[in-house]
Amino acid sequence: MKLLKKPVDELVDVESVGETLDSLRSQLNRVLLGKTEAVELVIACLLAQGHLLMDDLPGTGKTTLAKAIAACVGGKLARVQCTPDLLPSDVTGFNLFNQKTREFEFHAGPVFSDVLLADELNRTTPRTQSALLEAMAERQVTIDAVPYSLAKTFFVIATQNPIDSHGAYPLPEAQLDRFTIKLKIGYPDRASQIDILEAASRADLSRQDSPAVLSLDELARIQEQVRTITVHPRVREYLVDLVEATREDAAIELGVSPRGMLLWQRIAQAWALLQGRGFVTPSDVLHVARPVLSVRLLTTTDDVDGVINRLLDAVPAPEYR
Repeated sequence: MKLLKKPVDELVDVESVGETLDSLRSQLNRVLLGKTEAVELVIACLLAQGHLLMDDLPGTGKTTLAKAIAACVGGKLARVQCTPDLLPSDVTGFNLFNQKTREFEFHAGPVFSDVLLADELNRTTPRTQSALLEAMAERQVTIDAVPYSLAKTFFVIATQNPIDSHGAYPLPEAQLDRFTIKLKIGYPDRASQIDILEAASRADLSRQDSPAVLSLDELARIQEQVRTITVHPRVREYLVDLVEATREDAAIELGVSPRGMLLWQRIAQAWALLQGRGFVTPSDVLHVARPVLSVRLLTTTDDVDGVINRLLDAVPAPEYR
């Protein structure tokens, strides 16, 4: 077991954003009751400039969560209900000829927002699914050979139906690899369900929107700060060991790509910031491993969680002392 010394001098002033992040936690936990761990991972995904895939049951608060995130950052929310007849231009936008000016005018699609909720993404055709590829990876779209930039803080929350559902199209590997993590929120516990009923009975409170706790500019600055979180060379080696293990495991058909590895490191940095640290530990890498791997590993068995657990147990981690 190799030992690592904890960094003495943190390069990132985590205290300066601690109060803001606490306010963001508080607001989202008020919306998604009883799901503290899921809220933490959602915030980490946002801070890492990633995108979130939610594989969950209907009515568990996914749309409410997306609305709350947009409100908390003072951003614009757009929602796309994905159906088999949805066209790529319905997502990205299109050029329309103006008879009066005799010129084409660009009409922006829902991707020109700060938070995009793509509901039931795998119900739409692969052609329309691919309209999000460039937007998610490069935060821009190209329409009629003209590139259009999206918001720096552009954040996609997509939901998908079980693959055996009627009319579901499997998301291709390239699409899945652009998501940072996949989450399953699940049903709230009994106490949280009682609180939900109580809150719903107070009509005056249910109509209130979540107040903005930070601006989009502040969010962008924190996202840049995440990039500067220190990652020790041995922690990077550990991450590479895990990535290579996914490519060599007989039960895994397709392991983690270089893009996936970069996203894994970025969300580990965001997780470290949420824990009040300016450096990443091996436990940070492990903590976000399951949601990172579950979205991008193609296995020969249905027991994906079992494969992930075995892989994480097999690769030794360095220790901090």
